Amino acid sequence: MITATAHSEDLNRHRIPRILIAGTHSGCGKTTVARGIMQALVRRGLVVQPFKVGPDFIDPTHHSRICGRVSRNLDPFLMSEEGVVDTFIRHTAGADIAVIEGVMGAYDGLDGSLFASTAHVAALLGVPTVLVVDVRGMARSAHAVIRGYCSYDSHFPLRGVIFNRIGSPRHKTLLERGTEVPVFGWIMRREEFEVASRHLGLRMAFESSGDPELAPLMEEFCDIDAILDCAASAPPLAGYSAEKESFPEMVRIGIAMDEAFCFYYQDNLDRLRNAGGKLEFWSPIHDRLPDVDALYFGGGYPELHAAALSTGSSCREVRSFADRGGPVLAECGGLIFMTEELTLRDEQSLPMSGVLPATTSMTGKVQALGYTEGVFQSEIAPYSGILVRGHEFHYSRLEPARDARFGIRLSRGKGIWEGWDGLHVHRTVGTYTHAYFSDLFARQFIRDSGRKL
Repeated sequence: MITATAHSEDLNRHRIPRILIAGTHSGCGKTTVARGIMQALVRRGLVVQPFKVGPDFIDPTHHSRICGRVSRNLDPFLMSEEGVVDTFIRHTAGADIAVIEGVMGAYDGLDGSLFASTAHVAALLGVPTVLVVDVRGMARSAHAVIRGYCSYDSHFPLRGVIFNRIGSPRHKTLLERGTEVPVFGWIMRREEFEVASRHLGLRMAFESSGDPELAPLMEEFCDIDAILDCAASAPPLAGYSAEKESFPEMVRIGIAMDEAFCFYYQDNLDRLRNAGGKLEFWSPIHDRLPDVDALYFGGGYPELHAAALSTGSSCREVRSFADRGGPVLAECGGLIFMTEELTLRDEQSLPMSGVLPATTSMTGKVQALGYTEGVFQSEIAPYSGILVRGHEFHYSRLEPARDARFGIRLSRGKGIWEGWDGLHVHRTVGTYTHAYFSDLFARQFIRDSGRKL
């Protein structure tokens, strides 16, 4: 049994109890189950380090609030297999247990392969895995599904299942007949525990007063002690996490962080700090532009706050900063804010900062979804030749001016226009790609930001 203990970073670096919550498909309930298990373990006094498989920005905010430790993404495409192991080892130091939430169905990876799937990450980290099975409309058929998951890939460390959305006591009795793997939970259907969603996914943690109280549900319907024993059975993890080189603070980076701009990989922020950036968080909705050397706008929901952005001081101040040659990196939602105008779905058009020569329209359906990969071209000299890997997911469409210039040629993904991303003017670069920064890119961004305007 795992208990809360005093920690030595060296002891926990390679041997850490860990459990992965996978799902048969998106929407099966793995997010609710993962959050509930995290809550239950925290209530028991354990230090829980959360992780999320894949490029998702939203689930990690809930994990972080529940566990009091920053949730990290684990994505072999974005960070390489070695990067996944390094990130896991580095950030489990000081924890009693790691809980990882999977992505999509357990075997759903890149281009129909297993690469970057939940099963891939589970095998890389040797994580005992529990499969959440949504049994609505099924009884004995659920066992056929489970048998398929168990036999499909011998490297997938599946240790048991949690049956979710059981309709009645009789339904549970039917499911109990013919079970072939350990069952860690029998969760009855409770509509009040469904998580609110919208067009880009679940709501961010800061948009609600708190996560639903899922711990009592988990304690009632799941065998938490058995899950802890399963986590404790994880083998030592082979791998070494080298100390990251870090530099003294050289430049001030203004990070747009509020209701409109909130999609950031924590690893990106860490890399900017390690490269010599002093990060200053500010709100384009509520604050005046701080005295900084460069700006970084992540993605988010500018369309939901377009009126406040349009009438606030940030449009004028950011435009002035960019026109003076201040470096600006803007991704997705940030890209939208850099354009001249945003047309909402109700056809209302509002001016944005006007830094980049393009207009944006919100659409009623997804315009791009998936991984991106490309290379900075020589037109953006500080980053020429640097590989870009990331993810795009948006319901907006850009109309660039005829003389617009692009600086990232994509070999994967849609980008802004016909496989081009990186719309740029002066030292402003806007992308639909949410990039996962390499150490090289972070160093170049800090170095370029240190040049005088």
